[in-house]
Amino acid sequence: MLEIFPIRAFSDNYIWTLVEGEQAIVVDPGDPKPVLETFNKLKLDLKSIIITHHHFDHSGGIQELKDQFNCDVYGPGGGHIQGISSPLTDNEEFELLGKKFIALSTPGHTIDQLAYYSEEACSEPILFCGDTLFSAGCGRIFEGTPLQMHESISRFSILPKNTKVYCGHEYTQSNLAFAITVEPDNQFIKDKIEEVDKLRQLDKETLPSDIGSELKINPFMRCEEKTVIDAAANYSGNELKETHEVLGAIRDWKDNF
Repeated sequence: MLEIFPIRAFSDNYIWTLVEGEQAIVVDPGDPKPVLETFNKLKLDLKSIIITHHHFDHSGGIQELKDQFNCDVYGPGGGHIQGISSPLTDNEEFELLGKKFIALSTPGHTIDQLAYYSEEACSEPILFCGDTLFSAGCGRIFEGTPLQMHESISRFSILPKNTKVYCGHEYTQSNLAFAITVEPDNQFIKDKIEEVDKLRQLDKETLPSDIGSELKINPFMRCEEKTVIDAAANYSGNELKETHEVLGAIRDWKDNF
């Protein structure tokens, strides 16, 4: 089984690190410096890099780490990201440290966004979702559409509920503040706020989350719930007939929250 821990970068990025023995993988190394410092300290050898999308805070460290470790780089094809040596497409299976992963196309935040899922790497299924899904939230829709984001998040909704969710940023506190505004009577959100506040006071990570929890607290995974539909319609002033319209309305609400 792989050990997973975060390397912190910038103000709120997590570079998830998967380790077996002295071999390791990193996910979205936007900043190479903390990765190099950690690997030197722990005497780790970087075998592979996984990239979820082209934004620089997720991909900016590729070249320096390749120069240092001569490692493989998996990620979206199409030429948006310099340094990808193993481009992946939707539903493509590949192996990292002997464990099978599958790439999932999840456009919305960006068009090229990939998530990575494995049932073999750890004792429970794991998901690296970049900036598509956050705990209690989702990424801004920069390049895609609300329909694409809804379809992408729906792919996560059907994963096993014990799937550990490794997001790209520590946004949980602010996302929960919005989630409780959308669903002020949701006791699961209230309980999560209390839990997360205690963790952040101790400067501890609130991640990983899991799919089961997100289905209870994340408004972007709850767009078929009447409470969320009504809140979105009230905010937008429109009758929202389609689930992706609900997501679009609450994403706009969150953007201006």
